[in-house]
Amino acid sequence: MKRISGIGFLSFFLLLVFAACQPEIPVPKPRAYPKVNYPQKQSQDFKQDFCEFSFKYPQYTQIIQDTDFFGEAPVHPCWFDIYYPDFNSRIHCSYIPVTPEKGFEQLKSDAFELADWHNKKANYIEEMQISKGNVQGFIFDIEGPVASPFQFFLTDSANTHFFRGSLYFNNQVNPDSLAPIYEFIKADIIELINTFEWHP
Repeated sequence: MKRISGIGFLSFFLLLVFAACQPEIPVPKPRAYPKVNYPQKQSQDFKQDFCEFSFKYPQYTQIIQDTDFFGEAPVHPCWFDIYYPDFNSRIHCSYIPVTPEKGFEQLKSDAFELADWHNKKANYIEEMQISKGNVQGFIFDIEGPVASPFQFFLTDSANTHFFRGSLYFNNQVNPDSLAPIYEFIKADIIELINTFEWHP
């Protein structure tokens, strides 16, 4: 009986030694996102002779006027990007004067259609109406893995001007990793809208 117990103890001891000698099985670590250094919030005036309006925009961005639209000149000289070099993103901005050929209702319908196009991948789209003196319009805050999470359009009370903006990130859409950057840029766009003024 004692001999069997000794063999059992020896087997158990050898099993422990064998288990201790096994290489450590690698455990995958959770994916980490690189740390983002946010610039200090500072605004400057947008006053370009090719546009009929002004607003405040961040000093850490660049205004890049569009000179080419799919091989042709833009519809109006007031087409430009607000480029964020730190975040590899941009706000595409376009201005179209309201004309009998391109009426306000058509431009408004196009803006809603462009926002609605993201419904294929969006979890939710929040629409918010803007009404501030002579500046009217809509904001589209789009949740989910979409190419453009924030869009808006602005017009005047007489509906003679139409300005549209849409935010794009030039990298793979990952709402979790982009969320803090998106909130940072979203605050800039809200300031743009709040300080926007049409010029006669």
